[in-house]
Amino acid sequence: MIGLAFDENFNNDVLRGLLRRRPELDLIRAQDAGLRTRDDPAVLAWAATEGRALVSHDVSTLVAFAYDRVRAGQSMPGLIEVGPEVAMAVAIEDLLIIAECSQPGEWEGQVLYLPLR
Repeated sequence: MIGLAFDENFNNDVLRGLLRRRPELDLIRAQDAGLRTRDDPAVLAWAATEGRALVSHDVSTLVAFAYDRVRAGQSMPGLIEVGPEVAMAVAIEDLLIIAECSQPGEWEGQVLYLPLR
């Protein structure tokens, strides 16, 4: 199982759905870690320090910052992008699969887009 970090603007209904299904998941929101006003590069750096894949709806800017980290040789334990067209039930199911079936380090340097299908 891997730990997931959720960007500040991520849909909290998805988070609640994840925790209803699997209360033992290792999840944290950026704002709960004191990162409410921090910019995307700072949130990515924090996620890397924590060894957590970052989950976001921010496809427009976060992807570029993630790849900047990879090009710079910095740790980037994974970015999971959930676009606005992804249904909540699909997002919950796919994130459960990723969290439960992935090994630490498996998504290093990668950007993954949901839905998985």
